[in-house]
Amino acid sequence: MNLPTPAIVAERGAQRMPRLALILLCAAYVLPGLFGREPWRNADLSSFGFMASIAQGHAPWWAPNIAGLHAEGGPLPYWVGALAIKALPWVEPALAARLPYALILVLVLILTWYSCFHLARTEAAQPVAFAFGGEAQGVDYARALADGGLLALIASLGLLQLGHETTPELLQLLASSLFLYGLACAPFRHVKARWAVMLSLPVLAASGAPAVALAYAAVGALQCRNSSYEQVRELALWILVSGMLAALSAWEFNAWAWRVNVIVEANTALDFLNLVAWFCWPAWPLTLWTLWRWRAHWRHRHIFAPLSLALLALLTCVLMDNSDRALLLGLPAFAVLAAFALPTLKRGFAAAMDWFSVFFFSAGALFFWVYYASMQWRWPKTPLINLRRLAEGFQPEFNALALAAALAATAAWIALVRWRTARHRHALWKSLVLPAGGVALCWLLAMSILLPFADYTRSDRPLVQRFSAHIPQAVNCIAAPEESLATLAALEFRGHWPVDAQRPIAASDCDYALLRTTQAIPDGWVSVATERRPSDREDNFRILKKARP
Repeated sequence: MNLPTPAIVAERGAQRMPRLALILLCAAYVLPGLFGREPWRNADLSSFGFMASIAQGHAPWWAPNIAGLHAEGGPLPYWVGALAIKALPWVEPALAARLPYALILVLVLILTWYSCFHLARTEAAQPVAFAFGGEAQGVDYARALADGGLLALIASLGLLQLGHETTPELLQLLASSLFLYGLACAPFRHVKARWAVMLSLPVLAASGAPAVALAYAAVGALQCRNSSYEQVRELALWILVSGMLAALSAWEFNAWAWRVNVIVEANTALDFLNLVAWFCWPAWPLTLWTLWRWRAHWRHRHIFAPLSLALLALLTCVLMDNSDRALLLGLPAFAVLAAFALPTLKRGFAAAMDWFSVFFFSAGALFFWVYYASMQWRWPKTPLINLRRLAEGFQPEFNALALAAALAATAAWIALVRWRTARHRHALWKSLVLPAGGVALCWLLAMSILLPFADYTRSDRPLVQRFSAHIPQAVNCIAAPEESLATLAALEFRGHWPVDAQRPIAASDCDYALLRTTQAIPDGWVSVATERRPSDREDNFRILKKARP
């Protein structure tokens, strides 16, 4: 017996978001942070270091390394950046490596939209038919929900920084989104569904998440086998074959690694809840509402497919000691679940989300503009004093293009707030416009008018410049056996120094070495200087030179 769905949607509620407005919003989310910055610590810089080591011929394609230290997981994500660097020799390497990852983020947004669209087209997800007509049409309803799912993904705070990095997790996110799309479109796009599942799991395994790929294969095959759609049941075999290919690719790429690190402490559960609360906002409260209102339909594919992937992401996050990068893989599924809350959302809850977004993001935008005014016109004085206290040696810069983009984004935000609050709107996606627009606004402001400060504090370029005052360019190598991969990558790429991170300093043949100030100086070495990052308050690095007899 098919129970009536809780979705009661009139025809006017199934209006789609204007395509130009949706494209501009996606552009305002994807493009900021793509140009005009250095790779940032830690994962962003270390991943770029592996890519540059391959592209510049310092490491083999099958074994990317930085200063002799090999990368964990599969090399596929580093191949993507290295190929871009080699294909675009006239482009600055960091930007060249970042371009394909911007395209990956775009593909994640597109796949999330289509996943929600196809799931909303299934019979069990359709709204209730009215006695005298006037209900939303199936395709229009699915399109409006897909717009809401895309907005929910853009509004997710966890995707904001991690989605703009050049790290393996972004390629894993693409593979996860592709697998969700394969499950979603199976009743309507048989061939595309097979290609999607066959490609997604091997890519996921080769990008450093083979265990997640096998879990996807098991859960996906199980739900397809129990589907009421014959073409979906046929997809189960393809998923199992894809799982086998994923295991083979992980073995071939040496991507298997034990990353389970569950620490049983009193605050572990609290830390996990705090992480989910901000990382998955605003999708998680909408997801809970979806699970409650659609509780009688949870076995249907439009709920169970994204729910299973979201639960796997939560479980992986817990097993990896509350890793936010593991939780990242569940954001598309959370966004799709959040979209199905929109047809049943109470007006009071929607109004609360709107006003919270208006005040929160408007206050954030005002904060950015106050600091920008202080940097450019020295008024008010306190913000600039605070910035220079946080980052010694920082000097503000003026960029007319960045100012124009920030002004345009602020004007668009004011227009969006006025549109949303002027009168009642009936479109299903209306409640997620302000959260998504506010996230895009603050990200654009941070990556335009405040980018010089962010780049100065988050990159290692100022640190390498300080090292250059004490280390000549023509040295045989620098010994740095206990430094982070990000620091080693900065020394190799930005400083152009050969680095030895495998042998202890005492046994190294290098002329210079880096040592933490808390460590004792080995015999045969003398201290030349101590330096620190501009954003650190203590001397972190001691520069050593080999004592000559």
